[in-house]
Amino acid sequence: MEPMGDKMFKRIGVLGSGVMGMGIAAHCANAGLDVVLLDMPVGDGEGRNSLADSAVRRALKQSPAPFMHTRNARKITTGNLEDDLGLLADCDWVIEVVIENLEIKQGLYTRLETVVHDQTILTSNTSTIPLHMLTQHMSAGLKSRFAITHFFNPPRYMRLLELVKGPDTKTEVIEQLRDFCDRVLGKGVVVCKDSPAFIANRIGQFW
Repeated sequence: MEPMGDKMFKRIGVLGSGVMGMGIAAHCANAGLDVVLLDMPVGDGEGRNSLADSAVRRALKQSPAPFMHTRNARKITTGNLEDDLGLLADCDWVIEVVIENLEIKQGLYTRLETVVHDQTILTSNTSTIPLHMLTQHMSAGLKSRFAITHFFNPPRYMRLLELVKGPDTKTEVIEQLRDFCDRVLGKGVVVCKDSPAFIANRIGQFW
């Protein structure tokens, strides 16, 4: 995988438009990136994208503001996880931020393997499910491009990002994520072991 400079990731996919997913999508849009934001479909009519659409509308009114400027919302393309997975085909990095359910996450990864290109990096925002469990049913190729990128809420304002690699994750994937999240997203990146709650949440439990 060849480095692509400061803008090695130009198009980001975010799966899940809850508080964290929307916050991550907005933060990436603030950095000038094109973002695809997908969530579950609603019904059978024109409102199937309503979960993602309504998340963007709420974010525009939220305080503290996820967007640095309201115009940044235009960088986000919304859709749903049944009809619009094809929008992820040209994404350089896809971030999964769905419900903390191992089966749901694994099922989504299986579907993503048929859509994303062979250099797309896939990460999860989880802080509760070990990486080795997330990757149980993955192909060797996707395992080599999979990591955990644990953002903190709200993503625009919380500087810490925990980065977790698996035994199969390529070193260059971790280097790209660390460099990009530091220089483009403005994060203080801490590389963690694949242990329960990683670092910050384990310390927080004692606190």
